[in-house]
Amino acid sequence: MSDINVTSAGAMSADPSSRYLVREHHPEHGTMLGFWIYLMSDCLIFACLFATYAVLGRNYAGGPSGGELFDLKLIALNTAFLLFSSITYGFAMLQAKVKNKGGTLLWLAITGIFGLCFLGVEIYEFLHLIHEGAGPQRSGFLTSFFALVGTHGLHVTFGAIWLVTLMVQISKHGLHAANMRRLNCLSLFWHFLDVIWIGVFTFVYLMGVLP
Repeated sequence: MSDINVTSAGAMSADPSSRYLVREHHPEHGTMLGFWIYLMSDCLIFACLFATYAVLGRNYAGGPSGGELFDLKLIALNTAFLLFSSITYGFAMLQAKVKNKGGTLLWLAITGIFGLCFLGVEIYEFLHLIHEGAGPQRSGFLTSFFALVGTHGLHVTFGAIWLVTLMVQISKHGLHAANMRRLNCLSLFWHFLDVIWIGVFTFVYLMGVLP
């Protein structure tokens, strides 16, 4: 009886249909789903910062208001930098779709330059405000302003680092499936930052100069 069991077990183990076929693969749409979930969590972070600014945005504590501090011409220029970077990233995606590595890298580089210009203007604005005595510790208004705008600036900084890293990956390995997924994820992230900045420009700067 035991011999029969051993033989049966051996036959079962030798039967290919009784085994699982394990392959290393990337689940279809798994990365994009996970990245959408991340963006939703980021939306919650910015929603909290916008809510904080809504509460503290008029708390000047005897200090300067947005109308006295904000240079709308400079901020409009900075907004143009970020919006143009979104357009150039779209051109990079069009080049990636047709597997033009050189064109993709060129448009990604232009996107990175616009992103760095945006960061340069924002850093200049922060340093100017601090030099004028309007640092984040001056009032509730300025605390919430620096928190909201600074958090967005940090996101653009990490996006620029991600952009450079992706350019290195594409230059070395080309536009294979993994790099295309990364391009799509960064595209979502970059356009998300544009949407957030439009909210910042409208809610913080435009409404901030109103009496």
